[in-house]
Amino acid sequence: MYSRFNEFVYTHHLFDPGQKVLLAVSGGMDSMVLLHLFEKSTFIYGVVHCNFQLRGNDSDQDEEFVRQQVTSHGVPFFFRRFETEEHARINGISVEMAARELRYTFFEEVRMTHHYDFIVTAHHQDDLLETFFLNLSRKTGIRGLTGIKEKSGHIIRPLLFATRQEIEQYARISYIEFRQDRTNNEVIYQRNFIRHKILPLFQQLNPAFKTNLAETILNLRDAEDVYSIGIEEAKKKVVTFHDNQTIIHIQSLQVSPFPETLLFEILAEYNFNARTAGHLFRRLDSEPGKQFFSKTHRLVKDRELLFITPLPENEERIYYIEKEDIELYAPFILHVEKIHRKDFQMIQSPLVACLDLQKLEFPLLIRKWQQGDYFQPLGMDGFKKLSDFLIDEKVPVHEKENTWLLCSAQKIVWVMGHRIDNRFKITPKTAVILKIEISAE
Repeated sequence: MYSRFNEFVYTHHLFDPGQKVLLAVSGGMDSMVLLHLFEKSTFIYGVVHCNFQLRGNDSDQDEEFVRQQVTSHGVPFFFRRFETEEHARINGISVEMAARELRYTFFEEVRMTHHYDFIVTAHHQDDLLETFFLNLSRKTGIRGLTGIKEKSGHIIRPLLFATRQEIEQYARISYIEFRQDRTNNEVIYQRNFIRHKILPLFQQLNPAFKTNLAETILNLRDAEDVYSIGIEEAKKKVVTFHDNQTIIHIQSLQVSPFPETLLFEILAEYNFNARTAGHLFRRLDSEPGKQFFSKTHRLVKDRELLFITPLPENEERIYYIEKEDIELYAPFILHVEKIHRKDFQMIQSPLVACLDLQKLEFPLLIRKWQQGDYFQPLGMDGFKKLSDFLIDEKVPVHEKENTWLLCSAQKIVWVMGHRIDNRFKITPKTAVILKIEISAE
């Protein structure tokens, strides 16, 4: 295992022997094998650990176990505890996604602050196969099907040559201590479901399935290289640049052999997702003036051109919902639906606002809350300062700073994720309901 590990590092040029790397060590078997291999090497490394506080005392014991293992060898150790479930709730994402966001943000912070060159994770070949199925289930292109790469930016994965079975065998014969995470066997988690339910079924069909899939992924990587060359050539006929703007020529795009795919690939560079790309593609012939946003860029549709510009940091952003809109993609994904009263069923969720359509003036506006804002909370006759409402609702400071308002003609309609305004509620006279839902994706 050790010789294969060294060969993999050098063959794939993961890092140079004199560079400093930061090992992500959870305390589980994979990461402890990774740590053991680095302990045998002459590489310069430190260790980083995240305590997500999801398993009570077990999480704290993991942290203490890794600390003892690392400090006994005099290796630099960095750790942090996270309120993972709270982060997931505030951002409307799964606990798995929240842990991923927190993990990699912390890793990069430590890497930059302490001058490490790369972050090293313990992903292995079985992780590669699981990621293939995970991406397949979420809808993906060829890039998603090529799975985890040996090197991606500042992340390197020197165990991708080994299967889980080989790692287990090495841990056993090398007497490597590790912590057992009981959630690894809980199929409620997507990756675990694939690991324990999906992959074994394919192996029953063909015992060589894992080997064959790993080779298929390598073939897909070759196909991706060819695909990327074609995309880059096509972009040259469609995209120009001027004064910090990326300009997409709509007519040139539409006459290309694969316009929707090409648009997606162009927009992906600016952090627009597939849904936004598809929504925009279907509206290329619509009236000009529409705006689309990613986390980093704004796209404005003109008659013949699409203009992409970077968003200034700390910009006070304002977004609009037009009467015909059915989806919005910033500041988060919103689904908009008009429902006749006879077909309507009330939904009790802070992520959903059900409003009387006739009382609204379009376009609706979405903005951050400001001091001095006031509204009439549902169920109240009088008005209340929004700052007082957020205090009464015990909204944490960091969530308070990220509170958005849906407004109609300068009136607050919905403190998004919290409560609608009483003036826009559904009544017995309501004919059509406007339902706006914040997506949990």
